Amino acid sequence: MSDKPSSMTARQEKWFASILESMARETGKTLDEWVEIARTCPETRPGARKAWFKATHGIGTNRASVILGKAFPESAHWAEPDNLRDTLWADAGALAVLEAVEAAVADLPDLVSAQRKGFTAFSREYQFAAARPLKGGIVRLGLAVDPSSDPRLELPKNEGWSERLKSVRLLTSAADVDTSVKALLRQAWERS
Repeated sequence: MSDKPSSMTARQEKWFASILESMARETGKTLDEWVEIARTCPETRPGARKAWFKATHGIGTNRASVILGKAFPESAHWAEPDNLRDTLWADAGALAVLEAVEAAVADLPDLVSAQRKGFTAFSREYQFAAARPLKGGIVRLGLAVDPSSDPRLELPKNEGWSERLKSVRLLTSAADVDTSVKALLRQAWERS
């Protein structure tokens, strides 16, 4: 067992286990059999591999991701979360904002922080916040609170993170992670 904290909530770990447990029953093949099939994929890019796998074998996105992650662990985005974080948060200004957000949530009980391909997620039972870097050191902070909670919040656009995050706030510097943002983060955490 790793000394590193899990990047999944208990709920996410249960869901992941159910995907593995039902693989053979629902697809007729074990995970290892699917991994052998996946290794025959002519594609080399992760997205193209997933599309090929789904089109050729009719496997849904979640199972395809699990299978391909085992078949090609070097390309799984969760394989090296530190490298993913370094790449995503390369801008020093954006990184400073992320670190201020991390400091604001660090003492919240049962916190699970996970690096995703395009954002950093914060969860307890459910995801309650996410931070995505934008150009120029700006960070888009998604929160699981109603946009009417603060006049500086706006409705999310096509974010790619949890649909539970009902509002967003642009943060232009670490100083923007002020008392009101900290209160919004706590409010979102309480609802998760």
